[in-house]
Parts: sequence; structure tokens; C-alpha cells
Amino acid sequence: QVQLVESGGGLVQAGGSLRLSCVASGVTFSSYRMGWFRQAPGQEREFVAAISRSGSTTYYKDSVKDRFTISRDNAKNTVYLQMNSLKPEDTAVYYCAGDSRFTVVPSRSESDYGVWGQGTQVTVSS
Repeated sequence: QVQLVESGGGLVQAGGSLRLSCVASGVTFSSYRMGWFRQAPGQEREFVAAISRSGSTTYYKDSVKDRFTISRDNAKNTVYLQMNSLKPEDTAVYYCAGDSRFTVVPSRSESDYGVWGQGTQVTVSS
């Protein structure tokens, strides 16, 4: 059974850092392009970052581009989201998602992802 499990969320002060991890099981991880999305209270889920199957191509939401870094370790079946210089507006539940279709480039579209984790809460205090 395909499963994605996120971890690494928590409470941090503005300007701080967190690293989220998402471990995949039940899949050939290297065949999945991966993405991170987030949902703040009362708002729709939005794209944050995505990475290709090899890790050679990454996409970012403009507002996080210079602060967040997505990476993956296919040997560990894990995708990461390093978040630096966190702001209160980054507060949200963060989800990782995977897509196994044979596509070279990552995707910013939520509808392209068929496998989702349960989410991890990130709270940034001012």
C-alpha cells in the first residue's frame, strides 16, 4: 500500500528554520515526482515546491523561492523541504504529494498528484 508520512513540523519564531521530511513506502520512490503543498486556516491548499524524479529540476512558489529548498534522497525514499527565514504567513498544514506518471518535469498542479500524506503543522509566531 502506498503511503507518504510527513514529519518535522512544529512551532518556530519568525526568522527561524524547519526541515520537513516525507518518507514514502509501498512505492518505487525514484519513479515518483514529488511536491509540497500547504493549507492555511480558511484558505485553499496551495503549491509550495516540486521536484522531478531525479531531483535535477525544482519548482517553487514565488514567495518561498529564496527561502525554501526542496530536495530528495531516492535511496532513503524521502523528500525534504528546508524552510529558512520563516514568516507568520508560512503558517499552515504542509502536505507532501507524489505522482508516478512518466513525466520528466515536476508539477505545480494539485490535480496531478494521486498520493498524499496526512500533513504536518507548521506554526510561525511573530
